[in-house]
Amino acid sequence: MPEDWNILTLENAMESIIDYRGKTPKKTDSGIPLITAKIVKNGRILEPNEFISPQDYESWMRRGLPKPGDVVITTEAPMGEVAQLDERKVALAQRLITLRGKKGMLHNNFLRFVLQSPNVENELKKRESGTTVTGIKQKELRKALLPIPPYDEQIKLSEILISLDNKIDLNRQMNSTLEQIAQTLFKRWFIDFEFPDENGNPYKSSGGRVVNSELGEIPEGWKVKQIGDICETFGGGTPKTSEPSYWEGGDVFWATPTDMTSLNSPVIFDTSRKITEKGLLNSSAKLLPPGSILMTSRATLGYFAITKVPISTNQGFISMVCDDRVSNYYLLNAVKNNMEEIENLAGGSTFLEINKTSFRSIKIILPPKNIMDKFDENADFIYEKIFHNELEIKRLAEIRDSLLPKLMSGKIRVQV
Repeated sequence: MPEDWNILTLENAMESIIDYRGKTPKKTDSGIPLITAKIVKNGRILEPNEFISPQDYESWMRRGLPKPGDVVITTEAPMGEVAQLDERKVALAQRLITLRGKKGMLHNNFLRFVLQSPNVENELKKRESGTTVTGIKQKELRKALLPIPPYDEQIKLSEILISLDNKIDLNRQMNSTLEQIAQTLFKRWFIDFEFPDENGNPYKSSGGRVVNSELGEIPEGWKVKQIGDICETFGGGTPKTSEPSYWEGGDVFWATPTDMTSLNSPVIFDTSRKITEKGLLNSSAKLLPPGSILMTSRATLGYFAITKVPISTNQGFISMVCDDRVSNYYLLNAVKNNMEEIENLAGGSTFLEINKTSFRSIKIILPPKNIMDKFDENADFIYEKIFHNELEIKRLAEIRDSLLPKLMSGKIRVQV
């Protein structure tokens, strides 16, 4: 560690430590967003889906009100997830501690990153306790040792990492907008039936003929088909985990529902675990071609993605492979648009699951191929842009993650 850096306990570097352990606040359908431990992930706070009433806010937050820029850290399940609060007024739930560095000593931006550095993560890990669920108590968190560079250097170090995070966030926002555009285009063409007719005019509002079908009115010449009639469907499998040759050194992508729930957009080109060719051959997993559509079919039901590389899956999926008669972009959006029926057909007491037979029986509208081809001309551009943005996000995250431990330990210095 550089000579001009200090080592301080977290307690001695903090202006404020607020622990929200205790009762769970009464939830409401709207109001002040409630930040829970489960939405603090990978240095970010995901969009809150729980709220408390403004009337309950001050009584619940009586231990201290959070300020923009404060750092939150999860204390268990899992321990050590870190993020920084923005300008929104929020409430904090249990299993979160809010930290605020002392002015002039510890900048909150630096605090956020140093808590994510390997050395400090290991320091926290040594101090956790518990058997079934491990976590860290406030008194142990206070004892954790932090490397503290000069204040001006903290600001400069943080700026480097923040610039990478900002570019990642910009790409995520762009992808969210692109996905909304794709969904709007799908709705206009295949739900409102305002696709361009032979003269380039909106079909239905320009007098295009519609006929009755078992799914309601559809344009003349369109059909109603079961999903199983227009694509192949596959399950997945897990190679025996006790057999090292099925896993060690594997380069076959193998998706689990966790890979799907962690996606920021509906394209998948990497997986957290990989299997070997031998593992693939000795299990019920199938290698699916690029352009396949993955759908989680159990527990976390109804997460979708289109594959950009050959991928296999575990048994928590139903995967769809189209031939050249059907647009995979059309099918992706058409199946997503049938989530209500998918959920109605799913069974299970512990968690929802839909089987392949029930899924294949779901009926959807099938447009003529020339209409799907025109849709693909637009959709392909959108999803390719999403894919390239995701590749850049991955590259930027790798750069950030390689720089972070070096910057936080003084192995790389910055000029102030």
